[in-house]
Amino acid sequence: MLSRCTTRLTRNPSCAVSFRCYITARAISNRAVVFTENGDPTKVLRVQSYEPAPPPPADSVHVRFRLSPINPSDINVVQGVYPAKPMQLELSGANVLVGGNEGLAEIVDVGSSVTGLQKGDWVVPAIAQVGTWSSSRTLRAEDVIKLPANELSEVNAATISVNPATAYNMLHQFVDLKEGDWVLQNGGNSAVGQAVIQIAARKGIKTINFVRNRPNLDQTMLQLAQLGATHVFSYDALTDKSLAKHVKQWTSNSPIRLMLNCVGGPDTTAMTRLLGDNAHLVSYGAMSKKPLALPTSLFIFKNLVAQGFWQSTWYKQHTRQEREDLMKTLASFKLKEPEHEVLDLSTDASDEAATQRLREALTKMEQGYGKKVLLRLG
Repeated sequence: MLSRCTTRLTRNPSCAVSFRCYITARAISNRAVVFTENGDPTKVLRVQSYEPAPPPPADSVHVRFRLSPINPSDINVVQGVYPAKPMQLELSGANVLVGGNEGLAEIVDVGSSVTGLQKGDWVVPAIAQVGTWSSSRTLRAEDVIKLPANELSEVNAATISVNPATAYNMLHQFVDLKEGDWVLQNGGNSAVGQAVIQIAARKGIKTINFVRNRPNLDQTMLQLAQLGATHVFSYDALTDKSLAKHVKQWTSNSPIRLMLNCVGGPDTTAMTRLLGDNAHLVSYGAMSKKPLALPTSLFIFKNLVAQGFWQSTWYKQHTRQEREDLMKTLASFKLKEPEHEVLDLSTDASDEAATQRLREALTKMEQGYGKKVLLRLG
């Protein structure tokens, strides 16, 4: 079976710049999850094969992605409701958008002027929306972060650069927390929430965590307690007037000065009543899709500071060495792997079959699957 390709530079002398050629389907060892318009991911996303890339330029590295997660923000990008644009690439002669913001890659080729990186190194992207839902990519050396060798599992490495990094930086950037201090957060069962619990517990910081009511609420509370959560409540507890009294007793020697918000809406507003003076409310998400209304009295009488955090901005503002230091720090915490499933789309006989399996997985996620899905595309 023959497949058409367009390549700008190739080792095959019969294919020159912008010259169309033919290659056997067997030669195509790469796949990507792509789309051409925003919409329902179960309808617009598809799997496409593409030809191998030429050797990297002098300042770049060629990487093969080992695992790439499907995060909620990735779905929002596909839907067109996230303030980030996906990577646009030309694959096999077609201009497509490639999904994926996070993933573990292994360096397979190094440009002649690159230093500090070598074949076999594990790296993660240092910039947003590089199109990690692909088998391989050529990236500038300055746009990847080297991971510490032999300290992370594949799954932890593939999921380290967004959620654990967000958790760590929010715990350290806004308030100088000491052992025995308290942190209040919603979305306690989210990937960031679980990382917050674990990192805080390692540092002797206590957490009060809120989660949605659900049929297996007791099991969820137990799981979070096993990670190191001090207290876990459903949002229904916010209607109990005795809660504020209990929180005041627990935190009497160290009133809560940091609250982390990924939900928004009325429940988040109600949680702010548990804060002490001079607290920081840091928002990094809005899963409820409801506005966050804060009483003016909190700003006047309790000197509340409300701020936002986006890990992508942090990466832009920090050096390569600082990024690598962050990865080493996160690796040292030995965080528990998220519950996950690996969806291997590299073995399907056709792109159509791979697309069908992808869309089935996306439908399951849409219905509340509860596990992190990680793609393996080559």
